[in-house]
Amino acid sequence: MIAGANLAEIASLVGEPSRANMLLALLDGRALTATELAFAAHVSPQTASEHLARLVDGRLLAVVKQGRFRYYRLDSLLVARAIESLSAFASMEAPPRHRPRSARDEALLLARTCYDHLAGRLGVALADALAARGHIVLGEDGGEVTEAGAAFLQDFGVDLSAAGRQRRIFCRPCLDWSERRPHLAGALGAALASRCFALGWIARHRDSRALVIRPSGEDGLRRTFGLLVERPSGELPSIRAVPAAAEEAQPARRLRTRSTAARQPA
Repeated sequence: MIAGANLAEIASLVGEPSRANMLLALLDGRALTATELAFAAHVSPQTASEHLARLVDGRLLAVVKQGRFRYYRLDSLLVARAIESLSAFASMEAPPRHRPRSARDEALLLARTCYDHLAGRLGVALADALAARGHIVLGEDGGEVTEAGAAFLQDFGVDLSAAGRQRRIFCRPCLDWSERRPHLAGALGAALASRCFALGWIARHRDSRALVIRPSGEDGLRRTFGLLVERPSGELPSIRAVPAAAEEAQPARRLRTRSTAARQPA
């Protein structure tokens, strides 16, 4: 069967460790050079070129030419969602591997990008805060913004009109592979991440999907979303809701115009 053969081909492409590392490196939405991807995969440039050619042929990656440089990126949002879903599945179903966590691992667990939206403890905490305050309502496959949420997000500087015009699901949950709970994805999740970058609250780690939460970001998260970033000595950083943000929000009427349509491609 054609479908079975295609699935097997994709599985063989993703299942090779070096190629898997390349795909994960591109999961932050950026386009990288072959040299950068060789570094991420811990292989030689020649070996990286062979792997990249196979990933492009398999339509998992696309090539962007800029002058004499060639940049590689994930071919589509569909590919990004598939890679993130496989990561979530692997974290829950694969046998545990006992090794000490590195500083890079800890940074990924605290905050990272999941293609174009926020993930890790930061992404999940933001989704929880918005839901607890009655600003969003998340279901199993989609979500909605409430009237109170629309006002809040617009005051925060998120352009909901622009996000709503995109040809993708407006608001949806995305299972976080490390927290095993949903963070916020879709056009709204991307717009929220962009706003946090624009404010200078977060910055990218070099050669990683991990994000740095800057002091201004810690202050902004506390004042705007009621989230406290805690960094206890000798322990992993955590993000928790302060009491004011944890209070039960009044029921809010949903905006029908913001209802997501699962039939749209993400």
